[in-house]
Amino acid sequence: MEVSTHTTSTLSRSNSRTSSNSELEKELIDLDISGGPNNKSNTLKKRISSSRTPAKKAKRIRFFRNGDKFYVGSTIPVSVERYRSFDSLTEDLTRLLEDSVTLTGAIRAIYTLEGKKIEKVDDLEDGKSYVCSCNNEGFKRIDYNVSNTNTKNPNRLSRIIRPLSPVKNGGSNGSTPLKEIDSVVHPRIVTLIRNGVKPRKILRLLLNKRNSPTYEHVLTAITQCVKLDTGCVRKVFTVSGVPVQRLAQFFDEDDVFFAYGNERVGVNDFELEAEESKTIAAHRKTLRSSTTRTGPKPKMPVKSHNDTFVCVDESVLNGGILPDSLPLELQAKYTLGSIIGDGNFAVVLKLKDKLKNSDYALKIIDKSKCSGKDHYLAAEIRVMKKLNHPYIIQLVHDIETIKNMYLVLELVRGGDLFDAITRVTRFSENQSKTMMKHLASAMAYMHSLSIVHRDIKPENLLVELDGDGNVIILKLGDFGLACEVTEPLLSICGTPTYVAPEILMESGYGVKIDVWAAGIILYILLCGFPPFVSPDNQQEQLFDAILNGYFDFPAPYWNNIGDSVRDLIINMLQSDPELRFSSEDILDHPWLTSDIVDDTRDPNGIVIEENCGDTLETVVGIPISTQ
Repeated sequence: MEVSTHTTSTLSRSNSRTSSNSELEKELIDLDISGGPNNKSNTLKKRISSSRTPAKKAKRIRFFRNGDKFYVGSTIPVSVERYRSFDSLTEDLTRLLEDSVTLTGAIRAIYTLEGKKIEKVDDLEDGKSYVCSCNNEGFKRIDYNVSNTNTKNPNRLSRIIRPLSPVKNGGSNGSTPLKEIDSVVHPRIVTLIRNGVKPRKILRLLLNKRNSPTYEHVLTAITQCVKLDTGCVRKVFTVSGVPVQRLAQFFDEDDVFFAYGNERVGVNDFELEAEESKTIAAHRKTLRSSTTRTGPKPKMPVKSHNDTFVCVDESVLNGGILPDSLPLELQAKYTLGSIIGDGNFAVVLKLKDKLKNSDYALKIIDKSKCSGKDHYLAAEIRVMKKLNHPYIIQLVHDIETIKNMYLVLELVRGGDLFDAITRVTRFSENQSKTMMKHLASAMAYMHSLSIVHRDIKPENLLVELDGDGNVIILKLGDFGLACEVTEPLLSICGTPTYVAPEILMESGYGVKIDVWAAGIILYILLCGFPPFVSPDNQQEQLFDAILNGYFDFPAPYWNNIGDSVRDLIINMLQSDPELRFSSEDILDHPWLTSDIVDDTRDPNGIVIEENCGDTLETVVGIPISTQ
């Protein structure tokens, strides 16, 4: 919704901006930020005339993109004569920055490098740097000035090494065509050996389309990761000593690289000491696990009720709800149906729109029984009102009375994913791929708005089915623990089986805890049990296993499951959040982007050949539900 509004307003303003844009371009030339007299962009700007010069000298302000540690910022002239309102400044900043960086929408807020929000143009100081934030993004605290040491021109990063903004039309100005980037770059974790005295420092880095769209970007990312004493990384070699000189080489078979500055490469530099080899091996998990699990097959955890701060009277569960007990607004528009779901304190009923003849779900919240938890309820409704996505349950209407809160929600007829797993035990790769695409898409949308769900689990995922019982749509629901992330969160919450290690460590966490939970779910979809379990069903043992971070793909349950999806799971279940895939990385992973399934099972889910002890398991779709 935010992006759509921004696009409309941008189009409507295009004609009125012409004069202002010309004036701004002239002052950009005066500041000499375009890379010198031979720069084509600079030459073009000098041809643009301006009929007006500010009466006062403009302030020279550098603006960074919120959370972008690779963008060196753009310096523009700012004066109260030109920008008589804060909105006029943010409009021009949106236009200027989207030429150089990827924006998720219009710029709405400006912060100091310390995170203080700027309220008006007069608050900006000459020669200082500030951070621009899109939509409702909170301030992201990183060292923005560090990128200035990695480029000759401190004012602007050349468009040659910036990805094309998705809000602009036309082709790429970059040296690497976008088509090539799309086909070459995919998310992966690489191991870096920092040049120095042996045993050398071994580090790891997540590369993806956001930090590695070009060869120069990869070098910048490696520079900031390894922190050489000699400054920027200038030379990179594979573990066999081959120079890495093209972008594609970072995404080939080799995933271990040596990082050098301008220093010479020694004859024995590419020989690994035993300690170095051991460290590199410890970072890797084998895709084809040779372990065979003995004893009884692990089981799914017991289903938890979705009663997160949702309460109703016990009489409601015993005797139902009378239609005339609903607010008049609901009575006039909807016909009340039967109870279709309940938990310890929760109830959901079916509604039918009288005019449209379409079905919805009604969730009733007893506010008196939510005393002390009102802020969670308010957060849930506030978050849901911001969300509009095909794979997220839509909040249609909300009404608050003295006693209750009534939420009219989109109705999904296939039930929740936990019940589906219980019925079929395991899903095919094709079915799992469909569900993971939908979940990752929903997460990517939420995370772009700086919203974290905090309770992603099968009970909170609803599915729709086709005539053969196959899952065709998965939707994320129950936002009782969801919140906006403006700084690292510390609250311990979630469901034990799906909780991320950084929550247990109480070290502060962000949106990537949702990716961890999704990784647990993908593992379960394919084999029928979670990767981290407690042999004695003790919570402390489970938490120890999660914190340890070790899991495997035991035979016989993983015998017929491909390497590609195993690789995705490994990257989603990285204990270090910095190395863990983002939701966008999941969508970019070859397992989701490729139509090829490395699976010996039928695409519709039937096992072709699998020896699981004394029984042959069948992986099928879900029977159609009438609810």
